[in-house]
Amino acid sequence: MGRRKKGQPIDGWLAVDKPVGMTSTAVVSTVRRLLDAQKVGHGGTLDPLASGILPIAFGEATKTVSYVMDGRKTYALTVRWGEERSTDDREGEVTDTSDVRPMPEQIEAALPAFIGEIQQVPPRFSAVKVAGRRAYDMARKDEDVELAPRPILIKEFTLLECPDADHAVFRVVSGKGAYMRSLARDLARALGTVGHVAALRRTACGPFNEDGAISLDKLEALGHSAASSDTLLPVSTALDDIPALALTEVEANRLSHGQPVPVLPVVRRSSIQGVIAGTTVRAMEGDRLVALARIEGGEVRPVRVINLKK
Repeated sequence: MGRRKKGQPIDGWLAVDKPVGMTSTAVVSTVRRLLDAQKVGHGGTLDPLASGILPIAFGEATKTVSYVMDGRKTYALTVRWGEERSTDDREGEVTDTSDVRPMPEQIEAALPAFIGEIQQVPPRFSAVKVAGRRAYDMARKDEDVELAPRPILIKEFTLLECPDADHAVFRVVSGKGAYMRSLARDLARALGTVGHVAALRRTACGPFNEDGAISLDKLEALGHSAASSDTLLPVSTALDDIPALALTEVEANRLSHGQPVPVLPVVRRSSIQGVIAGTTVRAMEGDRLVALARIEGGEVRPVRVINLKK
């Protein structure tokens, strides 16, 4: 007989407003303790320096984490000109300085080169692996870290204000894997100076934003009751951008047991247009998420079965 897992079986998402100074791992541990949850994960790491939206997944929601991590992220980014630092943010040691301070019109003119699919070299202090080792482990030991550029997507890069000559505030909307520290570093160099991240706040991550976020202080006040409150969002929240197909009880039962169902009857009941082979869908029985599925060979085939109670 298997050993009973510690904690309560909770399924769903919380959008936690991470405070500055905590690691994402520490936030997850705190949330696990406050809700006494069995299984917890998160979608998209934030550096200790950064604040903002950290989506926390519970139970069956952990099966949908990758869809949040692959989603769009929005940041309020403050760059400090004139100092480059070892970590590319204010926590590192100063490695270079410059007296050059770009004017707002110069900044505006430089931004288009950083919009769209661009090549970006991650920071030396990052979790990227080099020959099986984390780059930050090598950087902490003062070892040479050669990181290859990789493609990222910057959907929006807008100058919001220049509060003084040393700082500029931006709104950035990015795809998966974009480092704001690298963006700040590279923009500064393109402007003939050096710079680093002075402040960073993530205002949205996939479908999660500040409107539905909860602070750790409020979560602590709610305690275990948070699991049954309106703050806990459905597992399907992470999949809002994925088309939904309505299943009958019989079809849902088949998918739940890993068996495919014919696609034509399902699609005929759906208002979705242009469902083609290879499409990933949310298979739903009423409001209940049954599975993440794919259209293949004239069938709806389960990819990840979601075991939620009716």
